Amino acid sequence: MKPAVSYSLSVFFPAHNEIDSLPGIVASAMETCPKLASEFEIIIVDDGSTDGTAELADRLAEQYPDVVRVMHHARNRGYGGALKTGFLSARNDVVFYTDADAQFDLGELPRVFPLICDADVVTCYREDRCDPWHRSLNTWLFEKAVYLVFGLKIRDPDCAFKLYRRDVIQRMNLMSEGAMIDVEMLLQAKRAGFRLVQAGVRHYPRKSGTPSGANPKVIFRAISEMWRLWHRIGSRFNFRGVTPAAGNAERGSAEQNDKRQIENHDG
Repeated sequence: MKPAVSYSLSVFFPAHNEIDSLPGIVASAMETCPKLASEFEIIIVDDGSTDGTAELADRLAEQYPDVVRVMHHARNRGYGGALKTGFLSARNDVVFYTDADAQFDLGELPRVFPLICDADVVTCYREDRCDPWHRSLNTWLFEKAVYLVFGLKIRDPDCAFKLYRRDVIQRMNLMSEGAMIDVEMLLQAKRAGFRLVQAGVRHYPRKSGTPSGANPKVIFRAISEMWRLWHRIGSRFNFRGVTPAAGNAERGSAEQNDKRQIENHDG
């Protein structure tokens, strides 16, 4: 089948203890990506897993040596750390990521991928979210807080089904290591004048693994990062912080540290 869009594609999956769902989502990516791009890669970011995910990821890379790569974190760095490693590792024009828990269907990517032709960022939202009520409530409160503090009017900003042009990512100064990473990226993209498009995707129940989004430590970390982000870039009424073109020394230091960790743990 001829690819729908003439861009090369990087797909990556942040994975922490997802040994049961990882084979299926990699197989789905192997089936879907050739429909979208003649040149593509699949990256698994093992974020300090302890259940055998790391070893399984290495076996998948051996099974598909020309396509699949694995990046290992020696310890669990958090969701933001995993995303930064994925973005820094990506080599192609467009970068797509989704979680390795298989709560999204990669079969929807051919419908969403062409939107990047007229946008710099495609940020999706979960339709008919299949999560426990308390997680859905947390997400609703988080979305409202992000709008009140930063004025970011994006539906479901932490939905893990997004496409970025790689040159947009390269202009960003990312500091979050936890759940605020999605908000930080969308804020920087919007402030820089990049084109954002939203699309709905189906959401499915988690069939294996243990979700960490409702963990009090994760929630506290997100609140702390929101506070630090507010101090760095300002509120909706006072955008005073760095732009993607500014803060080069800070960004360079953070990226060099991330690259050192990638080089040390590249599978």
